[in-house]
Amino acid sequence: MIAVIGGGASGLMAALTAAEHNDEVVLLERQPRVGRKLLSTGNGRCNLSNINAAPQKYHGADVQFVQPALAAFGVPDTIEYFRGLGLLTVCEADGRIYPWSNQAGSVVDVLRLAAAGRGISLRTDCQVTALRQTAAGFALELGEQRLLADKVIVCSGGLAGGKVGGSGSGYELLQGLGHTCTRLYPSLVQLKTDNTFVRALKGVRADARVTLLEQGTPVAKNSGEVQFTEYGVSGPAIFDISRAAAVSSGGMLLSLDLLPEITEPELIFLLQQRQRMLPQLQCSDFLTGMLHNRLGQTLLRYVGIGLNTGISELVEGQLRRIAYAVKHFELAVTGTLGFDNAQVTAGGIKTEEFNPQTLESRLIPGLYAAGEVLDIDGDCGGYNLQWAWASGRLAGRIQ
Repeated sequence: MIAVIGGGASGLMAALTAAEHNDEVVLLERQPRVGRKLLSTGNGRCNLSNINAAPQKYHGADVQFVQPALAAFGVPDTIEYFRGLGLLTVCEADGRIYPWSNQAGSVVDVLRLAAAGRGISLRTDCQVTALRQTAAGFALELGEQRLLADKVIVCSGGLAGGKVGGSGSGYELLQGLGHTCTRLYPSLVQLKTDNTFVRALKGVRADARVTLLEQGTPVAKNSGEVQFTEYGVSGPAIFDISRAAAVSSGGMLLSLDLLPEITEPELIFLLQQRQRMLPQLQCSDFLTGMLHNRLGQTLLRYVGIGLNTGISELVEGQLRRIAYAVKHFELAVTGTLGFDNAQVTAGGIKTEEFNPQTLESRLIPGLYAAGEVLDIDGDCGGYNLQWAWASGRLAGRIQ
C-alpha cells in the first residue's frame, strides 16, 4: 500500500499518479476536505501554472533540484493532464494559466472526482501524528489508530496560509526520520512599512517600479501593481520581492517609482510647464492627472510642502524634490504580515537529502516528498502550483 500524507495539490497529484501503478493508495488529509488551500489561490480563480516555468523562477538552496520534475512533467503536460480530467484552461497574456471557468473549485473538483474514480481511499479529518520506519515499510500513527504502508509520500505543504490548511506537521514527520529542515520564512506576502504616509493611502492602487534595498544595496526589483494598506503595501509587484524582505536581517527600504515610464528630467519639465500654465492652482491639485489624487497629495506632504500652498510660490528646488519623490517614494520596511497571510513558505526540508530524479529520500528507502514541504518556492504567478503538480507526479511514480 502507498500512503500519501496531505491532500493539497502535490498530494492529490501524487495519489493519482501512484494509483496508475499500484492497487492500493490511501490519501490522508487532516482538513475536513481536500484541496482547501487550492480554493484560495489566484483570488479564487486558481492560477494553476505558468508557461514560463523554469528553474530561474524558483528559490532554495539548490534551484536546479526542480529541473528533473519540470522536465518530466512540464507545463504542456500539465495542461494536457488536466484536459484529460475534464478541465479546460486558458493562458493569459502574462503566461498565467487559469481554468476556463475562472473557478478554483473546478480544479479541486476534477481532482477529487478522478481520485474517487481510480479507487483511491480518501481519509479526511485524519491527522498523521507520527511516522516510523518498520522492517516491512512504515507505520503511521493516526491518533489512536495505526496504518501500515509499504511506501509513503509526504506532501503536507508548509506553514503558509494557516487559515486554509497551512501546517508544520510535514517538517516534523520528516525530521523525526532524520531529515533536516532549513529556517522557514513567509513568502509571497504583504510587507509592513513605516505607515506615517501609507496610512492615508489605504485602498489606493498604483502601477510602479519597486526596488527593495538592504543597507542601501538593491536586493530585489519588480514592476506592476502596488496596493497601499494601513500597515504597508501589498499587490503583485510586492509579493515577488517579499521573500528577500522576509529573509533579511534588517535595514530594508522600499523605493517606489510611481511614474516608471517618465524620466525624472521629463517629470521636472512637466511640473515646470504646469506651474506656468496653471499658476492659480494650489498644491493639493498639483499632481492631479498624473497620480491618484490621494497619492499625489501624500507625496507633497512627504516632501514637506503644504497642500494649501499656491504652485506659483514653488521654487525650482521644490519642483525637483517633488519629482524625486515621485520617482523615489521611500518607505522603511518593518517586516511582513507573517505565515497566515503568506501564499507560500520559503525554506523547508533540505533537497540534498532527496534524489531529484525520483524524489525518494536518500536517508530512508521508500520515503518520498513533494511540493512545498521541500526547500523549493517559486515566484508569484502559478510557479508554485506547477512545482506541486510536477513534483507530485514524479514522486507518485512508485512501483
